[in-house]
Amino acid sequence: MLPILLGVFLIYYSLSKLSFDELLQYAKNADYKYVFLGLVFGLLSHLSRAYRWVFMLEPLGYKIKLGNSIMAVFSTYLINYTIPRAGEVARATILKNYENVPFEKGFGTIVAERIADMVVMLIIIAVTLSLQFDFIFNFLTQKFNLTKIIIAGVALMVLALMFVFLIKRSTNVIALKIKGFVNGLIEGVLSIFKMKKKWAFIFHTLFIWSMYMLMFYVTTLAFKDLNTLPFAAILVAFILATFSIAATNGGIGSYPEAIVIAFTLFSLPEDPSRAFGWIMWTSQTLLVFVFGGLSLLYLPFFNQNK
Repeated sequence: MLPILLGVFLIYYSLSKLSFDELLQYAKNADYKYVFLGLVFGLLSHLSRAYRWVFMLEPLGYKIKLGNSIMAVFSTYLINYTIPRAGEVARATILKNYENVPFEKGFGTIVAERIADMVVMLIIIAVTLSLQFDFIFNFLTQKFNLTKIIIAGVALMVLALMFVFLIKRSTNVIALKIKGFVNGLIEGVLSIFKMKKKWAFIFHTLFIWSMYMLMFYVTTLAFKDLNTLPFAAILVAFILATFSIAATNGGIGSYPEAIVIAFTLFSLPEDPSRAFGWIMWTSQTLLVFVFGGLSLLYLPFFNQNK
């Protein structure tokens, strides 16, 4: 319930800053060919994810139908709007029901692909930090006490090292579970480079995230007030918006506000930034609801022989 309540609060907060009538006015003035192009890029990313999942399962001895993979992926995104991360469980369950893939094996491949996505996200963050080091450094020094940040960072590193040392030496049941989980994550990442189609996996992973970024960028072109966006603002907004999806169910309420935070760092006006966030989120949500809903309805008919 907490993510839902947070989302409701953020919706109320967002609409208190930008009225619904003002939001509608921005929506009327938007250039929808760019919004539509963003939807195409979003759709391509989802289809690529589904295709990537097919050959991830092949080394385990399962050749699943691409149709089932596509519908399972869209169902995942839709179900994540109810309970955060419930979609991943549903996705592995759909595979178990219709392709006879054991739940733990299907879920294991989902964890492995999420790790790969996390690695790409960390690369994007690192690139952003390297390109905008001076800006971020100056911002942090102006807003925060840099000495305290460094002390806090060193303290966290020391605590982390102590925790790792204790976990390695401990034979406690919880410690053993943590070690097993971490080893499993490492094994999952390394298994990507051992699969037969590892280069195809890497290509699709990069393609998925390229489509995400293109989707985000082209949609900004729909707003005249945002046509002069610096590349750094797009990168920072993309990163914050991506994390906002994990904060509430599907980014409800949090997505537009994350974009406002990012854009205002670069002295961009709040109202068009907030309007862009809402239209961006709404268009992608409609895409998920349409294709996710159709997928859930059509799955039993597609697999009626089972």
